[in-house]
Amino acid sequence: MGQIDKRFLPTRFKQMLLVFFAFILFYLVSYILDPYSIFWKEYFNRKLHEIFTEWTVSFLFCYLISESSVFIHKKLNSRVPWTENKTKRLFLEVFLNFSVVVILILMNMLCFSLIYSDLPDINSVEEITGFLQWIVTSLLISFMIISVNTVSYLINNWIDTSLEMSQHKIQAAELKQASVEAELNTLKLQLDPHFIFNNLSVLSELILEDQQLGFEYSENFAKVYRFLLVNSKKNLICLDDEVKFLSSYIFLIENRVGTAVHFNIEIQDHSRNYYIPPLTLQLLIENAIKHNTTNQKKPLIINISNPEVGRIVVENTLSPIDNSKIISTGIGLKNISSRFKLLGKKIPEVNQDKYTFKVSIQLIEYDRENSNS
Repeated sequence: MGQIDKRFLPTRFKQMLLVFFAFILFYLVSYILDPYSIFWKEYFNRKLHEIFTEWTVSFLFCYLISESSVFIHKKLNSRVPWTENKTKRLFLEVFLNFSVVVILILMNMLCFSLIYSDLPDINSVEEITGFLQWIVTSLLISFMIISVNTVSYLINNWIDTSLEMSQHKIQAAELKQASVEAELNTLKLQLDPHFIFNNLSVLSELILEDQQLGFEYSENFAKVYRFLLVNSKKNLICLDDEVKFLSSYIFLIENRVGTAVHFNIEIQDHSRNYYIPPLTLQLLIENAIKHNTTNQKKPLIINISNPEVGRIVVENTLSPIDNSKIISTGIGLKNISSRFKLLGKKIPEVNQDKYTFKVSIQLIEYDRENSNS
């Protein structure tokens, strides 16, 4: 509500404008109901200070009606909202406002009796008629304020709902865009000539040297591509599936690079049923290999550990290419962070020192809607 009010007039200004309108309406309706009343005949024959005193009391009366109506409306919004029970809400709002108005009328009549103490006596019929007119006028003002508050509430609620729906649509579009970007990155990997050529070259060499190893290499090569095709479009997959995929992916790396890269993977069973965006671990491994030298004398060490339930850490030693600072576009990390953010989950923490680069990932509990499986 506060955000909606800021787009239009300030709330306090609108309330005072409503009070001023009620003040004008109070006299207008009173005059229309009985323009020949002795009240109006003697109206301008009084002293000036009496007229101003009366206006002050009337304005205060309208202000109290307005404030009490707003207060009742706000309290009922929190305890008996329109969406739960419309009949009960309408009855309570009318009854409470009517009760407050009657009390204020009695107080106002007492004030006016003191202001108009010098007026000639009027008969009982005129007194009853005047009192009824006051009740009718006050109730009209009260119901007018109730109507304004209710319409304002419904309009603001409709705007809030529309904005919320728009926000959800934007978030869904962003999530879809992130998924498309992840899919495009996967397709790029699948169609990368260097990636395919390197693996096929290794495969041909292995077939000539060791047919059994070549067969295993081709099997793992097929598993990697099958995983990419099946899971690239999903928002989440089970950590256990991602780790199984890594075994095939790492098999290809170890047979292509040899002992220049060393992997340590320790995932506890208690976290294998958690979920993670697909290819998260693969992207982190790819980044580590891409931006660090792979040397048999000083191998690149990549550790994937599970220090506590629901958290996984990917850490690699730093040996920047050409002994210079690592220059990275950060596409992989940006993609991972964007997907976690759009899923409403904690963004992975990145820490780097002189010797290591570490990414800590908060795993995700099962979510049928987001898993999109």
